[in-house]
Amino acid sequence: MSNKRRVLNVLAIILSVIYLLWRVFFTIPWHAHLFTLIFALLLVLSEIVSNFTGFMLIFFRMLATRKKQDLEIPDYDARQPLPDVDLIIVTHNEDVELLRKTINAATYIKYPNRKQLHIVVADDGNRPEVQALTAYYHVGYIGMTDNKQAKAGNINHALEQLHSPLFVIFDTDMIPFSGFLNQTVPLFQQNFQALQDDPDHTEPLGFVQTPQSFYNADIFQFNLFSERIVPNEQDFFSRDVNVLNGGNKRALFTGSNAVFLRQAVDEVGGFPTDTITEDFELGTELNMAGYISLATKVLQSSGITPIDLKGVIKQRTRWARGVIQSCRNLHIFWNPKLSWMNRLILINTYFYWWAFFRRIIYIIAPILYALWKIQVVNANFWILMIVWAPGYFLLHYVMGDTSGRGDREGMIRNERWGEVQETFFAPYLFIPVIMETIGIKTKKFKVTSKNVTFSLKDKLYIIPYFVLWAVTLIAIVKFNYGKYGSEILVGSVITFWLLMHFINLSMCLFIAMGRHVYRKNERFIRTVDGKVKLAGGRDWHPLETTDVSEGGVAFTFTDTGDMPLATGDAVEIRLRRRRSWITLTGTVARIAHRGQQPIYSAQVAVAPDHNRDNYLQLIYDGANQTLPQVQDAWITPFDELYMNLVVRTQAYERRLSRWFNRV
Repeated sequence: MSNKRRVLNVLAIILSVIYLLWRVFFTIPWHAHLFTLIFALLLVLSEIVSNFTGFMLIFFRMLATRKKQDLEIPDYDARQPLPDVDLIIVTHNEDVELLRKTINAATYIKYPNRKQLHIVVADDGNRPEVQALTAYYHVGYIGMTDNKQAKAGNINHALEQLHSPLFVIFDTDMIPFSGFLNQTVPLFQQNFQALQDDPDHTEPLGFVQTPQSFYNADIFQFNLFSERIVPNEQDFFSRDVNVLNGGNKRALFTGSNAVFLRQAVDEVGGFPTDTITEDFELGTELNMAGYISLATKVLQSSGITPIDLKGVIKQRTRWARGVIQSCRNLHIFWNPKLSWMNRLILINTYFYWWAFFRRIIYIIAPILYALWKIQVVNANFWILMIVWAPGYFLLHYVMGDTSGRGDREGMIRNERWGEVQETFFAPYLFIPVIMETIGIKTKKFKVTSKNVTFSLKDKLYIIPYFVLWAVTLIAIVKFNYGKYGSEILVGSVITFWLLMHFINLSMCLFIAMGRHVYRKNERFIRTVDGKVKLAGGRDWHPLETTDVSEGGVAFTFTDTGDMPLATGDAVEIRLRRRRSWITLTGTVARIAHRGQQPIYSAQVAVAPDHNRDNYLQLIYDGANQTLPQVQDAWITPFDELYMNLVVRTQAYERRLSRWFNRV
């Protein structure tokens, strides 16, 4: 980080602190009506907490730069014995074919001695079909008949029957890459050696967390037609915030694709069962017991994320309630076992889940004044401009620079996109957070379904966004109607906030409207050599794939004499994977052109044997490169808003045209 950047960061914090002091001592309407006073206090408290979380991110970023905290993965250490590893795939009631992909991928994981890798499936549903699946792949099976402690109880039951010094946790829908252990286990060997060489100055390593990544577009990417513009919404935490936490040796466990020291977990009594976010709580208990935790940045697994509104809301509600539960269980504000750094990280995490309540406060505040002249901030316009504007805009500028760097040196998410995402979750998360805080707990744990649903009931989730959007629009019109000259200038701050919230809510409306899912399987960019012939034919022609999916292959010919293929032709395709061939059968579905070169797309099927297993591994062993890891800095939410208006308007025009043609 350059000296100029450090100066800007410090200056942004100083100006923001000055503004907050001014807000607290000079702008609160102490003699106003009780409702106004309470709302005013909530607003200033929200601003204080929001700035605090921003300061923490800047502080962690500056600390990481000063300490050069980039985590380097070492090679296996020949001085240390290779540890046995138990790889536990945890399943509840998920689809068996989804589980197949994860088990299959686990059997392809590389390890110097494969006999020291023990793969087991922990099934608390005790399902015969899951047991049959494990038998097919020759992996272990641990069933349960009566699990009342959810995922934590399932894992604890499995651990009772396993004894390796390291173990790995994978959720059913999180598919490991073949290099997963090579990118994690050496960190433990390095720590074991350091403990031998310098035990007085080395902390034992409790776990290593790899990023939570996904091979399908999330609800923001998909419903906003932004699959090539913004990364997955969870990338900001997994590939940036948690990496910073790990740089301070206090990474958070996020539930899957992590490697643990068995001794450490046994020492704290196993996975906690008094919370629905046992992952978050376990990681902190390990830190309190004296173990450090690290987070890597490079993707080592990939899963599926829900894209239906109901599924996403239920998932985040569970996470929000669970973190609040765990923070209460851990007594994060006064627990003497927490180091100051650990406490800061946990408090910052706790406050994140209050961001949605703060967002509701921010949305309502300018509406109160615009519609009913309820003034929750007593301030002269010009003083406000002098005290508020410099700190606000400078803080947002430096926050834009600290919003996460992707693997290809680009921003993961800017502040404006963060506000859209906060606004989206706000109407549905602020009440559960309040309820959990006052001790009203949720029902038992339920696994989030990854199946997309668009029933009439699901569409009702749009109502809160529409109500807030409509009220904000009315407030903009009423507040500015009939104003001229200096009146517009003096009211510009209220108008500014109303417009910002209106844009965010418009984006939320588009997200909630959904988008029709045409593709049954996700497409992955994979360049693989192979050959193709007409079904029943003799002559093979060499090809190279451009992308693959479970149901299709796109390819080009690599010889000069192109094979004459037409739409509807039945073909046999063989793809080379290492020393073996994968045989596919299918039909040419589409022919496109890239310049002068035709690209053939075929719908394919694969036999349920080693061909299927190899093909699944070909598809899922690696990140989905069709999705971005960094944000397109040239595309703003305003561009996205315009694009969605155009695309959706065109879609409605096509529907109307088809309707009129039928009539």
